Amino acid sequence: MLEQRQRQVLQAIIEEYINTAEPVSSGTIVESYNLGCSSATIRNDMAELERLGYIEKTHTSSGRVPSAKGYRFYVDELLNDEKISLDEIQFIKSKLETKVNEIEDLTKIATDTISEITHYTTVAIGPEASNNVITDVKLVPLGNRLLMAVVLTENGAIKETIIKYNEDITETQVDNINYLFKRKLIGKPLTKIDKPMEEYILESMEDQVDVIKPIIAQMNKSLEQSEHIYLEGANNVFDFPEFRKIDTARNFLSILDTKEQVMEILNSGLAKDINIYIGEENEQDALKDLSVVTFKHTVGNKDLGTIGIIGPKRMDYSKVISVMKYISKKLNEKFKDD
Repeated sequence: MLEQRQRQVLQAIIEEYINTAEPVSSGTIVESYNLGCSSATIRNDMAELERLGYIEKTHTSSGRVPSAKGYRFYVDELLNDEKISLDEIQFIKSKLETKVNEIEDLTKIATDTISEITHYTTVAIGPEASNNVITDVKLVPLGNRLLMAVVLTENGAIKETIIKYNEDITETQVDNINYLFKRKLIGKPLTKIDKPMEEYILESMEDQVDVIKPIIAQMNKSLEQSEHIYLEGANNVFDFPEFRKIDTARNFLSILDTKEQVMEILNSGLAKDINIYIGEENEQDALKDLSVVTFKHTVGNKDLGTIGIIGPKRMDYSKVISVMKYISKKLNEKFKDD
């Protein structure tokens, strides 16, 4: 258990290192932080913190840098999550006041806003399709040989797709298929129409197989593409000295280049609203030198998706979490008003 002054010294070291990316000396702590003790006392505390594994000595400097254990203690015990300015609050408000038609649009706006404020790379996925229930299905004739299939969901998402035919489609055919699709698909998850359901629909209207099959095929194609991944600020990482190492930069870019790896990052640790993974705590090898903060947001029964922030272990965790919490608050207010 760390004494109160040791906690203060550790907090000062970590916050100084976050700000400067330079190893921190006892002299810097005395000069920049009003802890009310001498340089010798600070040196003794730093020696003890190093012995306990909270800070480490670098090879190129007499200063110290935080270890993964130190960052974890800082996040769990010392973090101030109210680090957000009035200008940033106004910026977030203006961004989230943008009129949107779908929740996915709001997820994209939130992703862009977080990246702009924190300067870290931000990735996100929209609401999970399996948690999104179909509330209406409608086929709309756009001409004798053109149909638009519209799928509405309980969280406000709208999926549209166009089906073209080589022969004319009658109003009676459209009405009958509309009735069948509404009866079989409303209340079901927004996922692909699986084989048993497809066979059931086709058997129910055997005389309309040639009309129905293209509708199902096109709807499935649209639903397969419905899980969007949003990426903002990928180039921001190169502003941080940690990414000047070729291997670190290459590993980072390889992650963003693979949809499955991004999904793995965002789908981990969903038990809590906010999850923080520091260095070796990340499952993927390419993330061992980085930190990841994920945020899964729901309003009532509405799943608004998951946002992840990727940056150096020297991430400004206070800023990141403050911004995430404030955006969460504003999203809750927005959806309660809607």
